[in-house]
Amino acid sequence: MPEDSPFLLALDQGTTSTRAILFGRDLAPRATAQQELPQHFPAPGWVEHEPEDIWQGALATLRGAMAQGGATPRDIAGIGITNQRETVVLWERASGRPVHRAIVWQDRRTAEACAKLREDGHEALIAERSGLLADPYFSATKLAWLLDHVPGARRQAERGELAFGTVDSFLLWRLTGGKVHATDATNAARTMLFDIRRGRWDPELLRLFDIPAAILPEVRDCAAEFGFTTPELLGAPVPIRGMAGDQQAATMGQACFTPGMLKSTYGTGCFALLNTGAKPVTSRNRLLTTIAWQLGGERSYALEGAIFVAGAAVQWLRDGLGIIRDAAETGALAEKADPAQAVYLVPAFVGLGAPWWDAEARAAIFGLTRASGRAELARAALESVAYQTRDLLDAMHADCPEAGDTILRVDGGMVASDWTMQFLADLLGAPVDRPVVKETTALGAAWLAGLQSGLMPPPGSAATHWRLERRFLPRMAREEAARRHAGWLDAVRRVRSGT
Repeated sequence: MPEDSPFLLALDQGTTSTRAILFGRDLAPRATAQQELPQHFPAPGWVEHEPEDIWQGALATLRGAMAQGGATPRDIAGIGITNQRETVVLWERASGRPVHRAIVWQDRRTAEACAKLREDGHEALIAERSGLLADPYFSATKLAWLLDHVPGARRQAERGELAFGTVDSFLLWRLTGGKVHATDATNAARTMLFDIRRGRWDPELLRLFDIPAAILPEVRDCAAEFGFTTPELLGAPVPIRGMAGDQQAATMGQACFTPGMLKSTYGTGCFALLNTGAKPVTSRNRLLTTIAWQLGGERSYALEGAIFVAGAAVQWLRDGLGIIRDAAETGALAEKADPAQAVYLVPAFVGLGAPWWDAEARAAIFGLTRASGRAELARAALESVAYQTRDLLDAMHADCPEAGDTILRVDGGMVASDWTMQFLADLLGAPVDRPVVKETTALGAAWLAGLQSGLMPPPGSAATHWRLERRFLPRMAREEAARRHAGWLDAVRRVRSGT
């Protein structure tokens, strides 16, 4: 029974790693297990995962967190799942076998198809129904690509023999032994197939992308009864009671339950969400309108800005250039950089996200001199994250001026760098709040499972689980911040124009 169960278990399946965190009823982490997730790049701009790698990593980390925390299945009131969004998995219902590698949210293979949608005048319909833009980032064109390029897939799909899902659905299917094919409203909202105002799969969008309705999962609340794990996986059945896309889970983990509150997560990419309340706000600045959560059948909405490359820029320094051994080195290197050098890295390795949405842009470095070295490149990589965040927040305040002054709550792996967070506060001219629990994505998933289990208070009184570790206040003169940002905008212009 929940009242006898001291733990909540969060499964956080990300782009480059999978982790499980065991939380106490006070939402303090008790144990963590993590595995790296390999990525595959079969062609320029293509990014894939092996679904079996995702599954095996999920199972291993769930078991690992339980073992480290000394938790039995009876000790767990519920599992919450959070996941990389938009990534597409297509599998056989009879066998559970994926028909192709998962196509990751970063993948750009459908850029031409999205350009054709825009040329043909379909983006207005897409934006009206889904709140999204016609961009390869989202699931619909990826799914259509699989149906058209995997031999026999479309015929199987039309016969109802295949199941589609974002990563949450695939993991739920496997965890329940194929008994449950479902998703939650936040993940459905990222497919470009879901009407975020009516809360249903949209027939007109399905026709536009030629997607058979038979392959779609059932859409449920973020806190719901999603089924039980099969006994052999964790030793006994454990209820699955929460599900949300990673950025929405982080928004809940950051306790951004009041309209006007803002969070930004810094992982592989960067994602800023502004709570806009019960009514969706249509962006005039190419931001996304999305579902923040759905609880008790009621939806709350957010404006979202998505940056494709944040921590991935640091990974490039390590894996691509080989100039650092560990991401933690970048902050110390940035401190040593020559302040007189204005080096800009525009990390458009997979195009530019919001507010530019330029799938054809490619990465570039500007301002290099003979004196530029490792330190200047490290600083440019970290600064690029702050510049992109400012672009997002400027667009958000233009769309939603009633949001007022910004206090940005931050989370994710990059926020451990004091240098990066201070530069972010300097560039924004606003406080940046770093919480005690930095893995707020997993925290949000655990909170949802606890809410469904009756262990957590409702959103209106749930902010007590959030605790401040440090507030970074701006120290840079506003004229200096403006000058630096102007240099960044010039670098972005050059990337977009191809000069």
